[in-house]
Amino acid sequence: MKKNYNNTRRKLYLPEYGRHIHEMVDYLMTIEDREERNRQAKVVIAVMGNLQPLLRDTADFTHKLWDHLFIMSDFQLDVDSPYPRPTREELQMVPNKLSYSQERIAFKHYGKYVSHMLSALRNENNIEAQHFAIEQIARYMRSKSFEYNQEHPNNEVIIKDIKTMSEGGIEVNEDAINNLRNDYKQHLSTRNTKGAARPTQKGNQNKAGMKSQHNNAKNRQSTPNRKNNTEAAARHNYQK
Repeated sequence: MKKNYNNTRRKLYLPEYGRHIHEMVDYLMTIEDREERNRQAKVVIAVMGNLQPLLRDTADFTHKLWDHLFIMSDFQLDVDSPYPRPTREELQMVPNKLSYSQERIAFKHYGKYVSHMLSALRNENNIEAQHFAIEQIARYMRSKSFEYNQEHPNNEVIIKDIKTMSEGGIEVNEDAINNLRNDYKQHLSTRNTKGAARPTQKGNQNKAGMKSQHNNAKNRQSTPNRKNNTEAAARHNYQK
């Protein structure tokens, strides 16, 4: 007797329903009486719903079952569905391809938005607002450069990068950049000083704790001596 393996059978359209449900759908297409075919289709829908009881209370669950019924029949089953009949084109719609930005970032450690902001500042008519914005951008560039290179960037580097990203359309106030460098150094020194003070305080606490433990141990050692002295005095008085 020749065995019939699943790899020799046709491919299942919805494997989660199993081969028996697909065979039921194939049998529906062989029923010639339309009324009987509609009645049997409802029976198959009920069986399909029993296979997924947790989803029976979800919205449009019955609609989804009818769509799956048509999919398993390869859209060839002719029955009266209470919902619009799906088509192959609707289910095989391919979404539009997203257009990703291919913009080249010249200074990746600054990010692409820094160059965008500098390009926008080229057309700024308010000189004071432009200089203030450039100072803030330079402050941000300095911090990002320090994070990337782990060293303080020179003013010439910051000024050169600003002119390059703005294509020479922005005049940089070098005195303001120098002030930003000094402020940034002061900020780092303050942060390091605060960070260094914490271990000292913790060390003082440890010293105090060790001193307290030493005193407790000393008291425990002196307690037996006092007890022995008291017992010796009592024996001396008794002998008298």
